[in-house]
Amino acid sequence: MHLWLVILLFLESQFGVQSSDSNSPAGDNLATNGLPFPWSKVRLPNYIVPVHYHLFIHPNLTTLRFNGSVKIEIDVKNNTNWVVLHSKNLKIYTATVLDEHEAHLSDKVLSVLEYPAHEQIAIFSPKILTSGEKYFLYLEFGAPLSDGFYGFYKSTYKTKAGETRVLASTHFEPTSARMALPCFDEPIFKANYSVRIRRGPSHIALSNMPLEQTVEIGNGLFEDHFEVSVKMSSYLLAFIVCDFRSVSGMTATGINISIYAVPEKWHQTHYALEAALRLLEFYEQYFNILYPLPKMDLIAIPDFQSGAMENWGLTTYRETSLLYDPDISSASDKLWWFGNLVTMEWWNDIWLNEGFARYMEFVSLEAVYPELKVEDHFLDTCFGAIGRDSLNSSRPISSLAENPTQIKEMFDTVSYDKGACILHMLRNFLTNEGFQTGIIRYLRRFRYSNARNEDLWDSLIKTCSEEDFTTGEYCYSSTQGTKNAYRFAGEHIDLKKMMYTWTLQKGIPLVTVKRQGRKLYIGQERFLKIVLPNDPSWHSLQEGYLWHIPLTYKTSHSDLEIKHILTTKSDVLMLDEEVDWVKLNSDMNGYYIVHYDEEGWNALTELLRVNHTALSFKDRASLIHNAFQLVTAGRLSLDRALDLIGYLKSETHNVPLLQGLGYLQSFYKLIEKRNIADVTHNLKTYILQYFRDVIDKQTWSDDGTVSDRRLREEVLSLACDFDYPPCLEKAKQLYNSWVESSGTISLPTDVSETVYMVGAQDDSGWAYLLEKYGSSMCETEKSKFLSALASSKDSEKLSRLLQLGMEGTVIKTQNLPSLIYMVARNPAGHFLAWDFVKKHWNELVEKFPLGSFGIRNIIAGTVTQFSSTEELKEVEDFFKSITEQVSQLRIIQVATENVEKNIMWLSRNLETMRTWLQQRLN
Repeated sequence: MHLWLVILLFLESQFGVQSSDSNSPAGDNLATNGLPFPWSKVRLPNYIVPVHYHLFIHPNLTTLRFNGSVKIEIDVKNNTNWVVLHSKNLKIYTATVLDEHEAHLSDKVLSVLEYPAHEQIAIFSPKILTSGEKYFLYLEFGAPLSDGFYGFYKSTYKTKAGETRVLASTHFEPTSARMALPCFDEPIFKANYSVRIRRGPSHIALSNMPLEQTVEIGNGLFEDHFEVSVKMSSYLLAFIVCDFRSVSGMTATGINISIYAVPEKWHQTHYALEAALRLLEFYEQYFNILYPLPKMDLIAIPDFQSGAMENWGLTTYRETSLLYDPDISSASDKLWWFGNLVTMEWWNDIWLNEGFARYMEFVSLEAVYPELKVEDHFLDTCFGAIGRDSLNSSRPISSLAENPTQIKEMFDTVSYDKGACILHMLRNFLTNEGFQTGIIRYLRRFRYSNARNEDLWDSLIKTCSEEDFTTGEYCYSSTQGTKNAYRFAGEHIDLKKMMYTWTLQKGIPLVTVKRQGRKLYIGQERFLKIVLPNDPSWHSLQEGYLWHIPLTYKTSHSDLEIKHILTTKSDVLMLDEEVDWVKLNSDMNGYYIVHYDEEGWNALTELLRVNHTALSFKDRASLIHNAFQLVTAGRLSLDRALDLIGYLKSETHNVPLLQGLGYLQSFYKLIEKRNIADVTHNLKTYILQYFRDVIDKQTWSDDGTVSDRRLREEVLSLACDFDYPPCLEKAKQLYNSWVESSGTISLPTDVSETVYMVGAQDDSGWAYLLEKYGSSMCETEKSKFLSALASSKDSEKLSRLLQLGMEGTVIKTQNLPSLIYMVARNPAGHFLAWDFVKKHWNELVEKFPLGSFGIRNIIAGTVTQFSSTEELKEVEDFFKSITEQVSQLRIIQVATENVEKNIMWLSRNLETMRTWLQQRLN
């Protein structure tokens, strides 16, 4: 969704200043013309630094090409004849070096060497560029507007009348500014920008700053001028030429906010404007820092791969992330929409990683829109992170990223979700006030500059007065160490050392608990899903792993939570008295799994049975989650975990209810794909019998809280998917009424997707939904239609959908990865989707570069559906056949390890599930 915080941690730490001889030989690196290229490293030399870009750009929306020029003021640190910078897929027409008076240093045309492997070009100056002097590098260039979603690319939309219109938009993060202009495309190279954009009279131009002036240049053309006076990295630069309409408003501090969309979707912008105004004002108050730019534009781009890109002053969005229609969007849509919208903020260029943006979504929405109850949703974020982090293919939050493919893969669950979860743990550890004060200190210290991993932890443990800030000094010295040490449960804590255990090593800890009398014996180890303690590789995978874990726990006899820091492999805690039960990790505020001994699990299972409200709903949900995670890891028997959720008939909170139901549904989907008929039938029967009361009390409406509406959406979808007669009957009735009205009556938004899915199961219903998909002007509605179309049991229809996605006309290319996943999760389509990916692999990689969200979702969405050794071998063989192309893709390891996990789950648990169901149903 949000794409820029982690750049500092992963890129700036890696792309930092490199000491090197400016004339170092390039070794065997040859330019495209066969001459030696003067630079051998992926990262640029540090002896030439950009100061100011003067950019002219002219996109021709008829020929679908752009031409431009850039004059870059450069600061030379070492004497050199070479200027090395980035360029990708650009035709360089002219290259010149000018002195500080803008006079040519050479009468000759300067040659440009290209080295595509590193996406670099080099310009040779016959006259030495002298250290300390100011020069200008002038280049003229051109290229076709990109067909994909990176660089300067074309986007299209259709009007209600069927006319196709074209716009040009940029998406530069992390390494694609070089596709739009030759530049120093690394985060550490910050500069100012003067931008001139040439356009026709029926279009507008937008960039990071407000329009300075417009000049009419003749032939019906205009040039719009923009000045970016704040130094920023090239990946945050943005410019767009389009014919959109906007709605605008102003904050109390005088910031103008505008929301842009295609003209016929303009009415869907008003909710975004209201939310943006409220959220920006919250952030200004929370961080005690005013938004530093005069305007904020938020624009919905018809073709956009990720959720949002937070360019300073001009945030670009996928339409579903910005536009909101309350008559069509369900409760889940609303939560997802808000989560994307909040990522519009502006300070993230200096924030530690993507986890900050993800976490601040929850902090801000909790404050500004409490009725959404996003704290319920936050548990799912951490549960998702644990799913990835408990595989050996995970990575540390702070990881090495060298080339563009590796950098793109950094924008993943680990950066976003694990980052958010350890920040949540830290906030609970420091208190809300301590966390907020430390963040303000960090932002003030590192505004507009480059920050490192440890700078955040330093800021959180320093004590500074307001005067220290106003004098511009950083108020820390080593002698303050003891004064600033945090105390947690009476224990002195080295916060920096503690947080390094969470950011510099991969994985998640498993805390083991054994109670004997008043003693609690606790230990920690690395939690792994597919390796058991008796496996030969166990010890090597555990070696060296140790976390500083802020433990919290409650007992049957304590009103308040008790705290302790676990910094060793094992420890013994003394309870004040004998207790009936102990529950660790209060409200799942800590990022760790807990495993009790047999007596401990028995006590908690009994507690849930007789008095489940003795634990908070978060504690109940986390117990269910931890139990089934331990089942997958082979550490807890499946029947014990199933007995644990036996209390759910009396559960009144939707979060633990959905957690338990979600696990049963995932087991059903796994077993169904293996065609194990008896267990599939019995599990479906059990779920419908056991949760019948919950299903039957759901209304086909949009009434209730957001939590109630989410439950309704999930439960009715499952019931109809399981062919529950009352559900199918009601859905068919609603679908027929909707068709008879020619789609004009409004279905309840929370159940509309379920209604469409039931309607899509016959030929006429499927054809009608495809027709409605083509004519709908709302992307949220279209996504529901597409999901329904992909639920068909007819393989020919699924093949047709995939082909339409590949063609990119009826179904936009941006939706192809999610379409492939929708088909793959359908039991009638998972082999079909995998065969499609293998057949069209090269075309897919052209549309979605290696490492991108798109290609990762395609791989994970198809491969993780498999659960047999034969399927695993087929997957491994395919990727071995293209090893040279995909050797650096971490997602392949993640996906294949998930298949191994599925295989192991079935081998460990299938017979237990069969027996348990037979006992319950008989």
